[in-house]
Amino acid sequence: MLRKMKGLISLALILFISALLIAGCGRNTIPTGENRKKISVIVKMKDASFFNVVRMGAEAAGKEFDVHVEFAGPDNEKDIEGQIKLVEEAVSGQYNAIVLAAGDYNKLAGAAEKAVNQNIPVIVIDSPLNSDRIKGFIGTDNVDAGSKLAETLIKRVGTECRIAVMNFMKGAASSDLREKGVFDTLNKYPDVHVVSNMYCNSDESIAFELTKKAINDNRDLDAIVCTNAQSSVGVARAIDTEKLSGKIKIIGLDSTPEEISYVEKGVIEALVIQNPFNMGYLGVRYAIDAINNKSVPKLTNTGLTIIDKDNMYLPENEKLVFPFTD
Repeated sequence: MLRKMKGLISLALILFISALLIAGCGRNTIPTGENRKKISVIVKMKDASFFNVVRMGAEAAGKEFDVHVEFAGPDNEKDIEGQIKLVEEAVSGQYNAIVLAAGDYNKLAGAAEKAVNQNIPVIVIDSPLNSDRIKGFIGTDNVDAGSKLAETLIKRVGTECRIAVMNFMKGAASSDLREKGVFDTLNKYPDVHVVSNMYCNSDESIAFELTKKAINDNRDLDAIVCTNAQSSVGVARAIDTEKLSGKIKIIGLDSTPEEISYVEKGVIEALVIQNPFNMGYLGVRYAIDAINNKSVPKLTNTGLTIIDKDNMYLPENEKLVFPFTD
């Protein structure tokens, strides 16, 4: 009887081990991490708060669709050559697709088209690119963003005022288009006088110094319109330092933690905010569609929301304003 029991146990062990081996063989048919599709997400400046939220969206899509997402960007938004090099490295590294936030409308076009020539589809996010060979563009209507900045200014300050405009990067499509939207709208109001039109090259410290100069040169300044996060933070820091909160109103763009802090303190009057998470998420999602030869929308508008101290904590705005929380 004992011998029979030992035999049954031995048989059970053999069957169990065989099942494990069969299951192991079955798992080998599933693509491993090394065989996953690779998507390179290349932005204008890798450590900027705005692009950190883009990264969150891209990585969320990567997990959802089981693709490897590599995030890259130069240290400085002015480093266009560095961004071109990153695109070329993605091509030589045989990535399956590229998601690109181009730092220059014209200069990145050639690099993107080299990728297309190697059958690597390119999805453009945030800032348009001068090429008809990209698969699609995902981002804000930047002219509309500029218009909303100007319209918000008029509502908060009035139709008779002296203002300054703090732009970020001449030659970057998003910057140029927002500037156009601001001035197209302000030109409807003859008693709104723009006394200074500045560029900070997406550098908060430059925006800070330019703001202090504009204040010294124009003692009757009523407001400053800022067209991106770095310009908004630099201007707010200068206004706060000079103790001019409320006297000189700031209308900014984007929703970085620093900007939100200045809204809470009353230094920034209002923000026109984008949806960078969706830019990253849809960029990767549509890149996967392009890899699989599925159709991709040519234009996807991720929308704009105007927030201030009164509405920033409303449920419909909270996820846009605080994307770093679950």
